[in-house]
Amino acid sequence: MTGRSRSAAPALLCLAFTLSACGNLSNRFETASPTSTAAPAKPNRTVMTQTPATEREHERILSSYGGAYDDPRLEALIGKTVDRLVAASDRPDQAYKVTILNSGAVNAFALPTGQLYVTRGLIALASDTSELSSVLSHEMAHVLAKHASIREDQARQAAVVTRVVTDMSNDPDLTALALAKTKLTMASFSRQQEFEADGIGVGIAARAHFDPYGAARFLTAMERNAALKVGKSSFDPRAQDFLSSHPATPERVANAQASARQYTAPEDGERDRETYLAAIDNIVYGEDPSEGFVRGRRFLHPKLGFTFTAPDTFTLDNTAQAVIGVREGGNQAMRFDVVRVPAEQTLSDYLNSGWMENIDKASTEEVTINGFPAASAVAHGDQWQFRVYALRFGSDVYRFIFASKQKTTESERNARETIASFRRLTLEEIQAARPLRIKVITAQPGDTVESLSHRMAGIDHPVERFRVLNGLDSHGQIKARDRVKIVVD
Repeated sequence: MTGRSRSAAPALLCLAFTLSACGNLSNRFETASPTSTAAPAKPNRTVMTQTPATEREHERILSSYGGAYDDPRLEALIGKTVDRLVAASDRPDQAYKVTILNSGAVNAFALPTGQLYVTRGLIALASDTSELSSVLSHEMAHVLAKHASIREDQARQAAVVTRVVTDMSNDPDLTALALAKTKLTMASFSRQQEFEADGIGVGIAARAHFDPYGAARFLTAMERNAALKVGKSSFDPRAQDFLSSHPATPERVANAQASARQYTAPEDGERDRETYLAAIDNIVYGEDPSEGFVRGRRFLHPKLGFTFTAPDTFTLDNTAQAVIGVREGGNQAMRFDVVRVPAEQTLSDYLNSGWMENIDKASTEEVTINGFPAASAVAHGDQWQFRVYALRFGSDVYRFIFASKQKTTESERNARETIASFRRLTLEEIQAARPLRIKVITAQPGDTVESLSHRMAGIDHPVERFRVLNGLDSHGQIKARDRVKIVVD
């Protein structure tokens, strides 16, 4: 965890949670290293000469997405897949290096150097190698068509704009808005670039003898997966899925299907499902407990040994910068993060040290929360009212920032009850905290979508999620001896 000393002003809290320079809850976490069998050594891949800028971007990506996910079986599968795709591309001399990211988000992207990134969340969602190949060939296409280089140039320009806005403006709302717009612009390729990458990618996959319809199938799977998140606020760049930067409209799916028809009939391409399922068996699914995780309204951090529970009707999101909670309707929100506070500085002094504007110093009071020293204060903004707590737990200080459109009895009660729920985890709770994983099983006679989905643990919408994970539409059924994915703890 890092704890930079300044954060944005109160109005920034609900405008752009991810832009705050507050403590990063993921930096001190070790990434999971799943148990997997030995695999052949990876081909020796090199990409074009790295620049300081691309090296910084690589490190930023690793930091934002939980680091690299180490699984020799997956690395071997991806290595063989990329080798086939490169050989079938118009630029077999272009080298690529693929990094699997330890994130449950469904995302993939490329740097102009040929460095490709794919999250384990995307890998878990795909149903076969042809679907994964469609993502890899799409990202390769962005490199081949120089889209990634164009976006890197735009990023350099945006960095200058951001620096000017930050240096020149004392208005935190203006600064936050400029930064938010910059991030949004940088997140997206143009519509034309996406269609171009789709066409190039489908062609590469088809010439590599993968089923070219994998692209249309996976775009559809990602749309259905994203629909399961409707209603949830996601302020985390890690949680932004592939569709955030690669919009999958019905037109785009139709175009991917049309491109595939130029190469083969739907039943002719290689899907390589059995090999794929064998490689992803036991992959971590969703959040990695080593970084803390959300279960319903509860946040648990077994490595650091604490937990707390959010108020009723709040949805929690464990982001790279903080744990964010938003109430249904959006009129209340909360943020939980960590900061460095010198041991000799009192928590009251910290709250009044200027890191947050408009603190009412007269409201500051020292309190004790389940035996832990803490301090509380209120702050007032034009549109939001804030209740802030700083709590010392071991050598760290944790902040709870509660925001509400109006100060009400309910908003005050929500803040008090949440902070009062902060406590140490028991040894049993720590030992029981383990990641969810994908388990590949063989359907038995009598098994149904409903019966198998009820065997899944720790997820919402189990029936719908089982269908999405296994590429089944709303009417699809399973047969005895089908190999299917379920989520287990």
